[in-house]
Amino acid sequence: MSCSLRPLGRAHRARLEQLTRATGLFREEEVATAVELLDESLAGDEDYQFVGGFEGEELVGYACWGPTPGTAATSDLYWIVVDRVRQGAGVGSQLLGEVERRLAADGRRLVVVETSSRSDYRPTRAFYESRGYTRTATIPEYYAPGDDLVIYTKDLTAGDLARTTP
Repeated sequence: MSCSLRPLGRAHRARLEQLTRATGLFREEEVATAVELLDESLAGDEDYQFVGGFEGEELVGYACWGPTPGTAATSDLYWIVVDRVRQGAGVGSQLLGEVERRLAADGRRLVVVETSSRSDYRPTRAFYESRGYTRTATIPEYYAPGDDLVIYTKDLTAGDLARTTP
């Protein structure tokens, strides 16, 4: 399935919140953070960039990323969220590809993704691993007892992405 990629606006705020909550993966404070980051982005904060995946006019997924403070061209990928009924249909891959394309075009060199070690995040970890991300660190018990922080990275200056970027 292919969706169209477009910027998000205020009209997408409620749907972004709904999509994030409906994954069943995020605590309420994390859902609130996703909405807050969209608000900050819409208010002009360039530390948070968003792109939405749309089927027609319906938001079916989104990605959020931004520069990592105090680094030389490193960026954090904060969120990729896809409607549960569309997961596995390529929306997440399309969003991730767009984020990587934009980062590489902006001269960014490294992407960092933080995720959970919980078993319900196994598909998330497999998603990143199958797209060339390397598991580079684990911090035990980071989120909660039995819930480690798993950090993935991808070098955007190596491989096909770097060669295809203008």
